[in-house]
Amino acid sequence: MKFYKALIITLAVSYLLTSCFEDNDDNIIQASEINDFVWKGMNTFYLYKENVSNLANDRFTSDAEYADYLNDFSSPEQLFESLIYERQTFDRFSWITDNYFENEALLNGRTLTNGMQFTIMRRSDTDPVRYGIVLYVLPGSSADIQGLKRGDIFYAVNGSDLYYNSPSDNNYSLFDSVTYSIDLGTYNTNGTPELDDDSVTSLGESVSLTKEDFTENPIHVNKVLDVGGKKIGYLMYTGFNGSSSELNNVFATFKSAGVTELVLDLRYNSGGFNSKAILMSSLITGQFTGDVLIKKYFNNELQTIFEDQDPDFLIDKFINNEDGMSLNSLNLNKVYALTTVWSASASELVINCLKPYIDVIQIGTNTSGKYQGSFTLYDSPDFTKDGVNPNHTYAIQPLIFKYANIDDKTDFFDGLEPDIFLGETRTNLGILGDENEPLLAEAIGNITGTGKFINQKGQNTIESDNLEPINSIKGKLIDDRKIPKHITNRLIFE
Repeated sequence: MKFYKALIITLAVSYLLTSCFEDNDDNIIQASEINDFVWKGMNTFYLYKENVSNLANDRFTSDAEYADYLNDFSSPEQLFESLIYERQTFDRFSWITDNYFENEALLNGRTLTNGMQFTIMRRSDTDPVRYGIVLYVLPGSSADIQGLKRGDIFYAVNGSDLYYNSPSDNNYSLFDSVTYSIDLGTYNTNGTPELDDDSVTSLGESVSLTKEDFTENPIHVNKVLDVGGKKIGYLMYTGFNGSSSELNNVFATFKSAGVTELVLDLRYNSGGFNSKAILMSSLITGQFTGDVLIKKYFNNELQTIFEDQDPDFLIDKFINNEDGMSLNSLNLNKVYALTTVWSASASELVINCLKPYIDVIQIGTNTSGKYQGSFTLYDSPDFTKDGVNPNHTYAIQPLIFKYANIDDKTDFFDGLEPDIFLGETRTNLGILGDENEPLLAEAIGNITGTGKFINQKGQNTIESDNLEPINSIKGKLIDDRKIPKHITNRLIFE
């Protein structure tokens, strides 16, 4: 039988969890209350529900069996992780949080950070010694005030040399402190393409960095370049969040300057809100208003209900205004996208979903390969924040849909492959927005017809142990619409 549960608060002593959790008022609550929310949310919405036997609607035959199952887990995190389908392959991105206030801040670009966006690099596969390289610095942050810049090298934190042997054997936790110092160095290739003879030499200089509550403006660099008679707009966009009006104003500047070519730099953009991806796609174009941009696919049960009751929820269309704000669209038929393995989710959505409509010339390396999206689910009757359970601040961010373009292209697990492969090199990162920065220079050369492309795929391209810049959120696409109440009501009470 189909077993949809009301909130279970176990009364019998045999059903009580031995471990408890505290809310913000230091009141003890039973973990089963949170576990019940976690299971119900995953059972209702999880994209890979059909692949997880413990999420089957007929998994439990009684409330007692269900309560026993919940109470076998020592924490909500353990339960959540047990319900993830193939963490290393299919679902690398679902997460749970014990503080949805922090989660909301994170999704909106507000974090505790010192502003140094960096990655950890290795010299070879066998050498455990590591060093860091600064990818970019947030304006106005501690790192900016201390004078750090893109391309700076550091090899130690608080005087300890960085090392990495395995995910559980490294000293990356040194970065967790609110304040820490880094020792700067220079990178030397010794004139060879091999890594084994490379070295980092100390500069004898250290920099102290302090984290603060900081909101990043995702419009990191924007400028108009006049090259070879071409008006080229350049926008480095680091996250699909922030102000829609500010982004619209950037495109107004491009439009008034007569921009006819656009380079969209997404190399460090790991995603963000679905609505901002729609906005970006519509600003680049403008001639496709009302046409389908995105198609979404949920788990089988949800998909059937949406198709029956609310099919419009399964698609997103190009727009020409947002909340009454007219868009300064460029009406382009071509865009250049700069990408790396850190370009994920909403970044990939823009590239993939624009391709059926205009030429998208991708320059860089393969993207991350995240074609799924999530909603924030709260412990409330309809999983929205309205009427949220006041006893705790847990929320879950599971993958609940995958997206495709109008031609149904999806499931690009290995990422989107560039038209022109050009890896960032550790010895020549360049200045973001500068005409001579390698990736931008390649785009400009392609635009003006003067490009002399050299495939830089090789040992000196940037690699990292965790394949993501430190201080970033792993690939995310957050659908910021609410699921209609008539849909959740049908799911919960059916």
